Amino acid sequence: MSQSKTPRIRQLEALMAVTRNGSVTAAAADLGISQPATSRLLSDLGKEFGFQLFDKRDGQLVPSQEVRLLQPDIQRVLELMRQISDVSKDITQRKAGHIRIACLPGFATSHLPGVVARFLKDRPGVSITIEPDRPERILEWMIGEQYDFGITDGFAGHPAVDRQDVKIRTVCIFPTGHRLELQDQITPKDLAHEPLIHTRRDSDFFMQLSRQFQAAHVEINSRVEVRQFTAACELVCAGTGVSVVSELDAVKYKGQGLNYRPFAPQLPHAVSLVRPILKTPSLITLEFKELFRDSLSPFLIP
Repeated sequence: MSQSKTPRIRQLEALMAVTRNGSVTAAAADLGISQPATSRLLSDLGKEFGFQLFDKRDGQLVPSQEVRLLQPDIQRVLELMRQISDVSKDITQRKAGHIRIACLPGFATSHLPGVVARFLKDRPGVSITIEPDRPERILEWMIGEQYDFGITDGFAGHPAVDRQDVKIRTVCIFPTGHRLELQDQITPKDLAHEPLIHTRRDSDFFMQLSRQFQAAHVEINSRVEVRQFTAACELVCAGTGVSVVSELDAVKYKGQGLNYRPFAPQLPHAVSLVRPILKTPSLITLEFKELFRDSLSPFLIP
């Protein structure tokens, strides 16, 4: 075989088609091309290999000893090419690939898993990594292009990071049977003297909440400081106090020892959907981001 030429896939397919069918005519029909085209592929391949491809026995073409020696390797090459073709189609049709998602810890244990499960249901070739961490680390990962998509808050912006900001409604949550159930909405004045479960004091959300209490001349009766809204929901279900959290988290606990009402004035939970701006996103990453954004729609402030 000449070292200057490499067999083309179509030539190898023609070789295997004749091996299976025993004739050029049947092989051509199998390949969906003309008999002369098949003969030309085989002729060129024989010249490149430098040996005879077939022997004729009882009116049938049978592979030569040299072809039989190569046959296992040729079959592996063709199978690999079929796999590559199938995977490429799956990628194009958004049915294959991997997505690395960085998110706030609260999303990793509440809303995000359900969205991921729905996304993967009809995409057996797709896999996802979920990595929860604090906003500062998520920003580092996005700048370093270590993750494809991120969910964070308190994001001030960065030239290397693309962002889409959303505002999630907040509600006041309280134990089932609490006096606040009688009200249509809850204000800071209604929470005077109530034991409050709130996010950490250095968080943007707590600082906004604190300003609303100050404007209403109400002192916050701090009982428990938490990092995640889900932890606040668990504590409220246990009767520890009341809290102001995103409706996205509260809705999952309603009827489990917790109830809620709208909080006024509205205090949005600002969340940023981010991705590395210089890293070309895969089709499945863009599709997942769109699905995730849509999943938030019922809870967003217009």
